[in-house]
Amino acid sequence: MYTGLQHLHSGLAYLVLLALIVIVIYALLGSLSNKEFLEKDRKIALIGFILSHIQLTVGLILYFVSPLGFEMLKSGSAMSDPATRLMAVEHPLINIIAIVVISIGYIKAKKGSIPRSRFRSIYMMYAIGLLLLLSRIPWSVWLG
Repeated sequence: MYTGLQHLHSGLAYLVLLALIVIVIYALLGSLSNKEFLEKDRKIALIGFILSHIQLTVGLILYFVSPLGFEMLKSGSAMSDPATRLMAVEHPLINIIAIVVISIGYIKAKKGSIPRSRFRSIYMMYAIGLLLLLSRIPWSVWLG
């Protein structure tokens, strides 16, 4: 189960990052071209919203079954080693914040009335969320 969750979390991460990049560019172009914000635009943003929440759910499950997550935090050794601190504290905390930021962007766009501001909410908040996600990816594990 643990290995399957790891693979799912890693594989889904590629999909989430790709979706967020495409959505940020799409929303930026929509804003710059003064395009009308249509239902399909909301649904495109919804794809990134849903994928990021699925990734968060899988990550939280993995966090509690992994020896690199909550167990390291409970043992007290997580803060002394930078790699362990990244996995046990920084990665989950910053990624939760990133998903909250993405959620705020989606909700603001969904409730907005001015098309340009709806696109702006998506591209700005999704871009901030994307940068936060990229900042806490354990690159040595991911690429190694």
